This record gives sequence, structure tokens and C-alpha cells, in this order.
Amino acid sequence: MLYWAIVCLVIAIIAGVLGFGGIAGTAAGFAKILFFIFLVLLVVSLLFNMLRGKGPRI
Repeated sequence: MLYWAIVCLVIAIIAGVLGFGGIAGTAAGFAKILFFIFLVLLVVSLLFNMLRGKGPRI
């Protein structure tokens, strides 16, 4: 999911440079939503691992 957030961010940057403001804004908004979903899933995953007694794999 983080991969798709980065892809959308790159598309937004390229579209912004080329002057496509509407597409850039949409792609940036989509990337922001995906990034926050990724963060929530990361925190939930870490909490479940801590509750089960397993630490994060390093």
C-alpha cells in the first residue's frame, strides 16, 4: 500500500510540473489517503504483535 501511495505522489508531482493541476490535486489527495491507511494498518499490526508477546522482526 505504501508503494501505491508513492506512485500516486510521483504522478501528482509529474502532473503538477506539466501543468495539470486537477489531476495533480486528485493524485496527491489519493496518495495522502493511502499513506494514512498504511499508517493505521502499521500501528494496528504492531499493537497486535505486542499483545501476542512477539516483538517486531528486525
